[in-house]
Amino acid sequence: MRYQNARGLGSNSWRVLDELVDQGALMRLARGVYTAPPDGRDARTWSPSLEIAGLAVATARHGKGNAILMGLGAARFWGAIPRAVRSTVVAVPVAGRRPLEIGTGTVHFAHRELERLEAVSEGTELGCGLITTREQTLYDLLMRPAQGGAAAAAAEGARNLLPQIDDSEFEDLVSTAPRVNDEVRKVLKARGGTS
Repeated sequence: MRYQNARGLGSNSWRVLDELVDQGALMRLARGVYTAPPDGRDARTWSPSLEIAGLAVATARHGKGNAILMGLGAARFWGAIPRAVRSTVVAVPVAGRRPLEIGTGTVHFAHRELERLEAVSEGTELGCGLITTREQTLYDLLMRPAQGGAAAAAAEGARNLLPQIDDSEFEDLVSTAPRVNDEVRKVLKARGGTS
């Protein structure tokens, strides 16, 4: 929830929120954005992953359906990057959003036409959120390996996603993409696709 949603708590709603944070009933994810930990956990000892926290902040700020975990974050979600990366990427419908520090990591907001991204609704530790499909995630990692500032992790994620993708779905996605680079063409050729 956003701070604005708590204004009904009275004239000192910020104090109520601060007390709930101090008691471990709420966690402050970012300035003005709060979440309740799942299953009655204590927010003083629990924290969500960077990927899910970033998606939650973007969803709170832009509205349900207007934030999609993509690139590095989606690769982490699909298990293609097995270790934590101190960077994640969330697609949002507006440009100019500065990176946000959450804990020890950075959330990068990428301006995208969200309707052009292939995404699915998936359950996370903070509720359902939109995640790019494995095929879209592979395409994004290949097209923009430096997005999020972790090119080596992006390359690892792309390699580990290859066995998880549906070749025909990937080829369909690429056939409607506005741009295709050499890395995407190599993957298509290696898997018997055309482009």
